[in-house]
Amino acid sequence: MRVNQMIRIPQVRVIDEEGNQLGVMPTPRALEIAQERGLDLVEVAPMASPPVTRFLDFGQYKYELTKREKEAKRRQRSVTFKEVRLSPKIGIGDFETKVHRAIEFLEEGDRIKVTVRFRGRELTHPELGRNLLAKFTEQVKDHGVAERTPVLEGKSMFITMASTHKPKGQDAPAKPGRPADGEASGHGPSEGDAPGIQPPAATSPALQPAARSASKPVAIPAPEPATTGE
Repeated sequence: MRVNQMIRIPQVRVIDEEGNQLGVMPTPRALEIAQERGLDLVEVAPMASPPVTRFLDFGQYKYELTKREKEAKRRQRSVTFKEVRLSPKIGIGDFETKVHRAIEFLEEGDRIKVTVRFRGRELTHPELGRNLLAKFTEQVKDHGVAERTPVLEGKSMFITMASTHKPKGQDAPAKPGRPADGEASGHGPSEGDAPGIQPPAATSPALQPAARSASKPVAIPAPEPATTGE
């Protein structure tokens, strides 16, 4: 990208900083106007006849251009797949290894592409690929779901799967904390509580006197003997 004195073409078409067409003019004159406005003369369409230039803050323009490129790359990465390759004659051990690897990808939140490669006459039996892919998706069903039915493309058959896990880097929801002493929990002890530990309310000092008075027998005074006249 040529800027200011790097533009050596005799004349250029000029667009100002507001997007207005200023027409074709000698390059030195265009550069002079740009400098008067505190801007740069930037060649934005070098293949046009004559080349198209624009009045810009080149530093800001370059920053915005870099920002757009990074955003485009980020979007491109978001649609890529982690690929797992199989063959119709894959052994049990290799198959389990591929399943384990696919689960790792899915747990990271990645999408995967599971591909079966056919060789020679294997291509005449596409059901081998469909059955293998069905078995594979069954093995990883707790971690991902198939986005489409198997697709035969050339000498390969594939499916794509989306993860059922959150992408790596997203915080998991916070677990509720154990209620403090004296606070009602709203439910009994959880499954993970240590055995033998009673809920806080049972050991609260404020409730102990009531508990003792409830269990102590109530003393009833004996009736006074009736008096008889002498």
